[in-house]
Amino acid sequence: MAFVKAKGGGIFKLSISGQCPDWIPVNPNEHKNVWVYIEIEKGHMHEASIQLLGKAKEVAGKVNSKLVAIMIGNNLGSLLNEPGMYGADEVIYVEGQEFETYYAIIYGEVMVQLAMKYKPEAFLIAGTMRGRELAPYIANHLRTGITADLTMIEVDEKTKEIILIRPPFGAWQLAHIRTLRRRPVMGSVRPNVFPLPAKDTNRKAKITQEKAGELYEPGLELLEREEIKESEEKPIEKAEVIVSGGKGLGSKEGFEIIKELAEQLHGTYAGSRKAVDMGWIQHDRQVGQTGKTVRPNLYVAVAISGAAQHVFGIREAKRIIAINSDPNAPIFDNADYGVVGDYRQIIPELIKLIDEAKNAKK
Repeated sequence: MAFVKAKGGGIFKLSISGQCPDWIPVNPNEHKNVWVYIEIEKGHMHEASIQLLGKAKEVAGKVNSKLVAIMIGNNLGSLLNEPGMYGADEVIYVEGQEFETYYAIIYGEVMVQLAMKYKPEAFLIAGTMRGRELAPYIANHLRTGITADLTMIEVDEKTKEIILIRPPFGAWQLAHIRTLRRRPVMGSVRPNVFPLPAKDTNRKAKITQEKAGELYEPGLELLEREEIKESEEKPIEKAEVIVSGGKGLGSKEGFEIIKELAEQLHGTYAGSRKAVDMGWIQHDRQVGQTGKTVRPNLYVAVAISGAAQHVFGIREAKRIIAINSDPNAPIFDNADYGVVGDYRQIIPELIKLIDEAKNAKK
């Protein structure tokens, strides 16, 4: 049973359907420490896991707990020292040849075993493709709730409860979710919503090795691995400048001028969900609640109305400039600067001014 509180609204009681006869009573006071699963990608910690360590360290401090990093793999070696440099107080790891290849049922079961032994107060996982697969598996086996795609984490100053926050789909309000009777508090955290913490190479964490108990058969076998060729274009989640287009561009051709402006600003291009749905750009360049969260120094929204789902993805941008022909477009309520007019007239003039400024410096 959980209670969901929406900002500005009431409290809603949620019950889980179906019979759960094997629920074990939980005493929240017996659970301690904040856990973060460290995803390993090509021999390195996934950047989303590092981002999560920074925020989790802050949360652990507020609830007077340790931050514990959980690692699973084969030949982890010096990689075990990395979480401590980003704030972890302890690293608990399980290592072996059987973990060379990632299988969700194997990795998930190991984390369930560790959680049942150590009883963490909170267990946070980066919402990558792997994290989105693992988190519900773990939550189900521990018979606890889970908040998917959370974007903020707070701690109640009086009760010291950990509160997980996420935007309901298509809504402006934020849902504040408390886990009252179950532990651990679990959440998958959207990549790129928290900044990378500073790295302290002199900082060390306690390192504890554990052995896995009996594991399930994975039920499948990896026959071949084919690496997906990465796009030569700059990923939008790493860009400092983004020029983004929406449905108001009118056609796929409208993105040509978007790309030109992005190039002039030494940035990259992106778009709204409507632009992706229309087939004008690929999904990996979508910004918003169902796309990616971005943190650029400058975000230029061109012909984007400013629906709640899109605004959610750009709220960490330092500066937002909106260009739209509709003076009442909601995007202007979230922009630092706004230009009302036809982008087909405004952007060429903007590019011209940028060219003149560059030439003046030569």
